Amino acid sequence: MRAAPLACVAIVCASQIVSGQWSQWRGPHRDGIVPAANAPAVWPKEPVVKWRQPTGEGYSSPVVENGLVFVHSRQDPEEIVTAFHLESGKTIWRATYAAPFTKNPYASQMSKGPFSTPIVSGGRVITLGVTAVLSSFDAATGALKWRKDFSKSVDTSKLFTGTAMSPLITNGLLVVHVGDDRAGALRALDPQTGAEKWVLPGHGPGYASPVTVGSTQPQIVTLTDSAIVGVDVQSGKLLWSLPFPDEWHENVVTPVVAGDVLVISGTRKGTFGYRLEHTVGKWKPVQVWHNADLPMYLSTPVADGPMLFGFSNKRKGQLFCLDTRTGKTAWTSEGRFATSASLTSAGPNLVVLTTDGELIVLRRDSAKYDELRRYELSSSPVWAHPVLLRDTIVVRDAESTAVWSLSAR
Repeated sequence: MRAAPLACVAIVCASQIVSGQWSQWRGPHRDGIVPAANAPAVWPKEPVVKWRQPTGEGYSSPVVENGLVFVHSRQDPEEIVTAFHLESGKTIWRATYAAPFTKNPYASQMSKGPFSTPIVSGGRVITLGVTAVLSSFDAATGALKWRKDFSKSVDTSKLFTGTAMSPLITNGLLVVHVGDDRAGALRALDPQTGAEKWVLPGHGPGYASPVTVGSTQPQIVTLTDSAIVGVDVQSGKLLWSLPFPDEWHENVVTPVVAGDVLVISGTRKGTFGYRLEHTVGKWKPVQVWHNADLPMYLSTPVADGPMLFGFSNKRKGQLFCLDTRTGKTAWTSEGRFATSASLTSAGPNLVVLTTDGELIVLRRDSAKYDELRRYELSSSPVWAHPVLLRDTIVVRDAESTAVWSLSAR
């Protein structure tokens, strides 16, 4: 007897999220959707910068909790974790540690990282460095609580830009994926003590980040360097695996759930919709559609009801809207939009932050591209995901972190 397809729940249940404003990769629920209470009520003619602080290099996104902005960055050869006061920009604490890193020559134009977005939980800020150094800091004081160094498992000749997945906390476990193109392991730890709970050896990581899917038997879904996998949260048992090879092992796009469809994309493969079916005691991903015209590379899409809004690397960059029930394209923007972009759904709007430092606000429309506002927020490249807190937006560029006011003026 076939059970229901992929459980229709949020990627990470709200009850599993420690109270906070923007505690992890892509927001409170790890899905790029701003809670209604945090969506901007208005979009002003021009935002006003409240403060800007230099923070060093890296593409790691800021996170916000209890009035503090946490930024993970690098001033070679050290990695730095800094807590800024959200309102004033004052540095509350700063922690550094040695993190020597030799860049792969194929990635010579990229930052040395870090790339992973921290996660805040239980009064801790947990960071994963470019060399897979996993650290837990007291969120209020910056005191180091524990550290795990997995750097010996990472060879940068086999992982071009170093460790990039963002840690996940689910069902009381901290989950990371470390390794390189030769091999790796998913690891679950106690977020308070760092004690290891289970290890699943196998493929090395891609650059995507894991999400939690389902409620009755929650599973971790992520992309490795060559496959899509589903893993039981509590035991670490591999539930299913589907080959998803890429010649450069560039599986970058975080999986997204839209209703009962799991959306997966690859830069040389296009975008796929799968349903997870449970039959005769086994899980199986079943492909329901494939859109070869809308591949994604460095940008993770956002689902809103049955519609998926994303950024494709086709035509030198274009926004699109796709119907996740059929896989059919609803609309695309013109090409040459940007190198990449971060997407956030906020109330009736889609908020797009491009690598060129432009913040573009669209009316979230499944029929057409409908631009509402466009702002210039940085003259330096922006690769980090923004943090949107109603009338405030936190933006990190290649040189600094800034807080902007969106209050109407």
